[in-house]
Amino acid sequence: MIASVLSPKNIKMSETKIRRATIEDISTIVDFNEAMALETEGKILESPILSSGVNAVFQDPKNGFYIVCELDQTVRASLMITYEWSDWRNGMYLWIQSVFVDKEYRQQGLYTIMYDYVKNLVVKESKFVGVRLYVDEENLNAQEVYTRLGMKKSNYHLFEYTKPK
Repeated sequence: MIASVLSPKNIKMSETKIRRATIEDISTIVDFNEAMALETEGKILESPILSSGVNAVFQDPKNGFYIVCELDQTVRASLMITYEWSDWRNGMYLWIQSVFVDKEYRQQGLYTIMYDYVKNLVVKESKFVGVRLYVDEENLNAQEVYTRLGMKKSNYHLFEYTKPK
């Protein structure tokens, strides 16, 4: 998919390409995930575990897929999609995770066109019923972006159990 709008900072989105990631993108995605975890949560991820986790998405399509945004033939942003079956709606939600945009390309519409790509998948395919994501409650910039794109806070709170090491 090639976007055709101008971004707020005059990057020609017609030169921006949105596509599903390939195995050639793995090292970039790993780097992006490491940077995102450190920046947003102050976490240093264990590289071998992260690399195996990213590889697992490419080895088994049931785990999801990645979308990347290229500008000048270089990947500048990525996100991961995972699936959640909803018995209430008899369909699949697409979950957006692991969003990262290179710092020098933020606020220029790259996430917006990746989100539009995902939203279009939902619109086109009857098996999909919606898009969901979670965001750190302190990440106000991301929340503002999601709201501007028409997403709404749901009435659900996220709880988790993490297996001890």
